[in-house]
Amino acid sequence: QVQLVESGGGLVQAGGSLRLSCACSGRTFSSRNFMGWFRQAPGKEREFVAAIRWSYGSTYYADSVKGRFTISRDNAKTTVYLQMNSLKPEDTAVYYCAVRTNFLVRGLSDINEYDYWGQGTQVTVSS
Repeated sequence: QVQLVESGGGLVQAGGSLRLSCACSGRTFSSRNFMGWFRQAPGKEREFVAAIRWSYGSTYYADSVKGRFTISRDNAKTTVYLQMNSLKPEDTAVYYCAVRTNFLVRGLSDINEYDYWGQGTQVTVSS
């Protein structure tokens, strides 16, 4: 039973920073698996934010967060992080982490390509 638990969300003013964490347990993932972060704002579809290949560390970002967000991982702790800087009100959403067992980069931003999901953590950015 795979379990993904997000933490680190909260309320922050525009221009501020937050770091989200996603602790993974329940199985051993391949080094070629991807860990991703998605977000869903009220009334909107869930959208891709960032992803990282577990062992290689290759990273991928949505255009809307490039240069502001950084995804990283701690292999020993099987934890993935999302450092969010220069936050904007439009970053307000529930943030989810997810695991993708497909090894291909193609489809990395597609929510249907991810196999396991966390319960989400709320991030609210005030103006």
